[in-house]
Amino acid sequence: MPFGKYKGTIIADLPVYYLEWLHNKGMPPGKLGMLLSTTYEIKINGMASLLFQLKQKLGQ
Repeated sequence: MPFGKYKGTIIADLPVYYLEWLHNKGMPPGKLGMLLSTTYEIKINGMASLLFQLKQKLGQ
């Protein structure tokens, strides 16, 4: 995350409540907004294990 309270945090590691807050406030434009929106949808639909598996494959 390039700004705010979670600056320096991997987007997949952002808590759901923060993603919900951003969603209600309005996601930023561009690629960052797309990544945040995708992460939000994955987490609220109970598919966070996908993010965990992806992080493992990438070695993070």
